[in-house]
Amino acid sequence: MANDASTVFDLVILGGGSGGYAAALRGAQLGLDVALIEKDKVGGTCLHRGCIPTKALLHAGEIADQARESEQFGVKATFEGIDIPAVHKYKDGVVAGLYKGLQGLIASRKVTYIEGEGRLSSPTSVDVGGQRVQGRHVLLATGSVPKSLPGLEIDGDRIISSDHALVLDRVPKSAIILGGGVIGVEFASAWKSFGSDVTIIEGLKHLAPLEDENSSKLLERAFRKRGIKFNLGTFFSKAEYTQDGVKVTLADGKEFEAEVLLVAVGRGPVSQGLGYEEQGVAMDRGYVLVDEYMRTNVPTISAVGDLVPTLQLAHVGFAEGILVAERLAGLKTVPIDYDGVPRVTYCHPEVASVGITEAKAKEIYGADKVVALKYSLAGNGRSKILNTSGEIKLVQVKDGAVVGVHMVGDRMGEQVGEAQLIYNWEALPAEVAQLIHAHPTQNEAMGEAHLALAGKPLHAHD
Repeated sequence: MANDASTVFDLVILGGGSGGYAAALRGAQLGLDVALIEKDKVGGTCLHRGCIPTKALLHAGEIADQARESEQFGVKATFEGIDIPAVHKYKDGVVAGLYKGLQGLIASRKVTYIEGEGRLSSPTSVDVGGQRVQGRHVLLATGSVPKSLPGLEIDGDRIISSDHALVLDRVPKSAIILGGGVIGVEFASAWKSFGSDVTIIEGLKHLAPLEDENSSKLLERAFRKRGIKFNLGTFFSKAEYTQDGVKVTLADGKEFEAEVLLVAVGRGPVSQGLGYEEQGVAMDRGYVLVDEYMRTNVPTISAVGDLVPTLQLAHVGFAEGILVAERLAGLKTVPIDYDGVPRVTYCHPEVASVGITEAKAKEIYGADKVVALKYSLAGNGRSKILNTSGEIKLVQVKDGAVVGVHMVGDRMGEQVGEAQLIYNWEALPAEVAQLIHAHPTQNEAMGEAHLALAGKPLHAHD
């Protein structure tokens, strides 16, 4: 293995996804000499096979729904169907533009970009393409891939992962989606808008099971109204091919048939065969274990993103990568409060939240110390204009701060920024109520909810 001993980087990053490239950009900005190693394309899952392309599909679905429903707004339009090659062209154009911009950013910050499959070869080096890249510190950021279940083989044809779903050359006439979490409900939403007959299988009691139960119930109600079917509370048993598609059997013997089965049971870390364990890095079920500053048990190695057992969100990867870069540059860093990270599921309607659920708050503070308030979007002028329904639910410690904001409704993801400030700055309802929110906006619903929680409701009943 060739080794250019004259070049020792301050930071060698293995993986160019959200966490890796954020660390590279911030590190270079702070004067660190950075090498970024990526076997595929910089931007990782989020840009190429996750956040961005799925949201493009969901937006295309939204346009389809608007075309179908246009007459109720007095606009005469005809919906003639989905042109999947054109949808992919639009989606790929969005991705390509962002990818080009990111490549330019990496080059402008003078990050040494190395394309190839890397492997950790010592606590301070990564081998890639016959070259040993040395660093004073190594950051592992190799991300994740779609998971399956024991005995369920993803063939890329009838039984597919989200990677396959993003490039599917047709709108499936019918689809079973195994998993009612973020990935599952987003694809269910998009495919229903495209005209598919969709059924979600979720083994837990609710769709979006990590959200506040009220948000899950509102989503389920909305999906029923849209004709998206789902089966909750019974786990998957087996899948087998039929003449025209796939048959899924559940643990209780119930059977479902469809053209395709999308396996959306989460994502697992990419860590096998990359030399981590050989170099003594502590791991658990494939995840690299880190402390609150993203340090592994090996002093010269850190890890971020989907590779570590924190929230699998691109913006979490950004924050973790920035934290590592700033720590290595000698800046004072603060651990991430993962409860304070905004979470958005971009189905129709959207589900957005910051902070803890009502159930969690009662567990922490005691049931008698928790106050919850629901504000219906039916009282919000802008939501009425957009013909969307839903709620903003606030969870407050009695006579104290708001510790949870949970929202369901179209465009609620755009309201999560203020919700994040409310939670992270430990705002009292009266403090938020004092702020003037523009009328008519959906953001006004956030102000109205806090007015009500502060005991002075305006467009809401006492």
